[in-house]
Amino acid sequence: MAQTSMKYPLDGITVIDLSHALAGPFCTTMLADYGAQVIKVEPPSGDIARGWGSQIAGGETAYFVSLHRNKRGVVLDLKTAEGKEVFFKLLEKADVVIENYRVGALKRMGLDYEAARKRNPGIIYCSISGFGQDGPYRDRAALDLILQAESGLISVTGEPGTNGTRAGVSIADLTAGMNAAYAIVLALRVKEKTGVGQQIDVSMLEGQMALLGTLIANYYADGVVPKPQGTAYAVVVPYQTFHTKTQDIAVAVAGEKIWQVFCPTIGAPELLDDPRYKTTIDRMNNRATLVPRLQEIFLTRSYQEWEALLLGNEIPCGAINNIEQLMQHPQVKARGAMHEVQHRTAGTVHVVGSPVRLSATPARVPVPSPTLGEHTRDVMRDVLGLPETEIDKLAASGVFGKPGKGKKS
Repeated sequence: MAQTSMKYPLDGITVIDLSHALAGPFCTTMLADYGAQVIKVEPPSGDIARGWGSQIAGGETAYFVSLHRNKRGVVLDLKTAEGKEVFFKLLEKADVVIENYRVGALKRMGLDYEAARKRNPGIIYCSISGFGQDGPYRDRAALDLILQAESGLISVTGEPGTNGTRAGVSIADLTAGMNAAYAIVLALRVKEKTGVGQQIDVSMLEGQMALLGTLIANYYADGVVPKPQGTAYAVVVPYQTFHTKTQDIAVAVAGEKIWQVFCPTIGAPELLDDPRYKTTIDRMNNRATLVPRLQEIFLTRSYQEWEALLLGNEIPCGAINNIEQLMQHPQVKARGAMHEVQHRTAGTVHVVGSPVRLSATPARVPVPSPTLGEHTRDVMRDVLGLPETEIDKLAASGVFGKPGKGKKS
């Protein structure tokens, strides 16, 4: 294993997180897991996601707690002159700012990239939006459902013969968060070499287009508009789920080598000699006759029998697990993919660990999400170096969201 003197890859990187809901916070959690100091700045009312999902102890929600590990929470009223000045002081000590406000909102508040780089020319300023920072749709709200619809993702998801369905998770948000984390690391690499910061424009629409890239390519190749195909895959057959005597099974026969083994394994060697199914493209063009035949075969045995038979012949297959079954999955347990953390008010909570594993610099053990404004005074003292008297003065002005209203600007 390579040796390194650093504990985490992003040690020494400070991120000011102005984002809310899911896309931005998912990005900053990825950065925080690998050592970035993420200062989550919330308005006095809190992140909207604090009110989403199942409520747990201490007035928290499972949604928010699961999403905001390894961050320091600060409340700051950015509508006040004092709050803006505190933000800029934080920015001067930061490497990255990330936000997912409506396009133009922070510019109207005097907190956009142009204002930020005047105070810190090396700042990396990442903006996540539904449609990007320019173009005719730039002002539209960035809600995951809308982007799944506009991007075409819904049109290819769901059962055949339907108008499509929303993906089971907020994939447009999550993809945007991952793309933002990727872009930030790229920009940090540039800054490391040049000392120059830059603006990052992450479009949720274009993130979904990237996921749909092969479907778009097929459309340009054959002119056929892709439609929902259930669990099937347009270009590989069989690559879908089938009913068995007990529970459904997912089977993936991706290529001729596996097809040659698959047919005799399921007791249908005659399929190898059928000219309709010779190649992957043949099977794709004749799925209407092949899939019903395979379904008849899979109904002759239980899931357990098919799993043993297929895996014994190195044919990819798997169970269709629900979330409860996933939590008991032997692989999940063996890899330690879930973590228990002790939250300040919620007690023991369960969070999914980082999906990325580095041998020399692994992700940090999760620290629970902050309560609203939990680290405000700590950050003022530790990051900005403010004396207690100055912090008290800011608190009294209402910048941290309670006593006074502060001076609006």
